[in-house]
Amino acid sequence: MAQPPTDRTERPSGDRPRFARRGILLGRTDLAQPNWPQLFAQADLNVMGVHHATAQEFIDYAASPTGSDVLRRFEQRGVAIEFEHHIMNELLPRRLFKDAPEMFRVNEKGERSNDKNLCCSSDLAIRTIRDNAETLARSLPKRTGRYFFWPDDAANWCRCPKCRDLTASDQNLVLANAILAGVRQFDPDATACCLAYAQTLPVPRSVKPAEGIFLEYAPIRRSYERPFNDPDCSQNRKHVEQLMPLLSFFGTKGAQVCEYWLDASRHSKWKRPSKKLPDVSACLEADMVFYAECGFESVTTFGCYLDPDYWRMYGPPPIAEYGRAARGV
Repeated sequence: MAQPPTDRTERPSGDRPRFARRGILLGRTDLAQPNWPQLFAQADLNVMGVHHATAQEFIDYAASPTGSDVLRRFEQRGVAIEFEHHIMNELLPRRLFKDAPEMFRVNEKGERSNDKNLCCSSDLAIRTIRDNAETLARSLPKRTGRYFFWPDDAANWCRCPKCRDLTASDQNLVLANAILAGVRQFDPDATACCLAYAQTLPVPRSVKPAEGIFLEYAPIRRSYERPFNDPDCSQNRKHVEQLMPLLSFFGTKGAQVCEYWLDASRHSKWKRPSKKLPDVSACLEADMVFYAECGFESVTTFGCYLDPDYWRMYGPPPIAEYGRAARGV
């Protein structure tokens, strides 16, 4: 069985929780369920990740009477608000392709395309992303100093002559470094995630993280029928084998797990009506123990499709169970 890295940070003990930051990512329709703030407080969760489609959608929601009231009720219960989503359309607007196609990736056919991500070898693209990251950071209505501006979802990267030798993970880290540089133009102490997910789970080969980059690890293709580090589960064993080098490469300072235990959207294959969440009790506690031993400081899970329709069909999701496992005390 793979072991956690030996250079991890010290984990909480005694009556201290396993993870200093414990949260759930919710979409806009999920927030229409009125008792989320109370459930977070009862489960002793202290971070709510807003998973709106765009940063502007979140900004507009927070400015609306409904949204401002919802977010206020979270904060009254000691829950910090963060924004997490794939927002390359805002960092590198696709409308710029007409005048500056060199900022956009070369696809597998050798053609410039504005469909996904960027050309990481374009100085203009990097400057544009940096400046737009600063603008977005300034515009967000709620801030914790941790920024989660993700690349396009499970998308391909650039294959131009200059980028061709850079892996997807390398290009992802180039992007993360540019985002960090941008948000630090607004907040000098800011940190930014590098999302290890789908194509970017392998360790970068040619690019190093800037000081202030932390790992966000999202094992979307794992199995939930067995604990994450079960050596007899080949699907999960591959993920563990990738995770250990990532922790050695990025370190554990600020590191965050972004899991899918409560993600009805994933367990429904992103199709509505939502299916009931599977029973993940066989892996939840074991997974939390493992991630804590690895040195992760934060744990989150997607909770998408846990909207009023889900509650009407299936009743409350297992928020309390998740909170107990995340605290571990």
